[in-house]
Amino acid sequence: MDGRRLVAWNLRRHRVDRGLSQEKLAVDAQVDRTYVSSLERGIENPTVSVLDRLAEALSIPISEFFRVPSRGERPPKPLSGGRRAKSK
Repeated sequence: MDGRRLVAWNLRRHRVDRGLSQEKLAVDAQVDRTYVSSLERGIENPTVSVLDRLAEALSIPISEFFRVPSRGERPPKPLSGGRRAKSK
């Protein structure tokens, strides 16, 4: 797994584990939500500064973005999404 995919895997894993939306994480890390999405898809190549802000927002050490998944470890499932029904 290359570095970009490794960061993508771990970013999504930590975000989903904490129940954070991409938007909430983006606000906390002071980055654009579409950038978080691109990072999680392995499209963008983050700077150390961005990784530092994301790690702080997730309350993890920056090294967690480089943890190699165990053999057979499945990718994190997406959070349930969609709009919530309006309450009457």
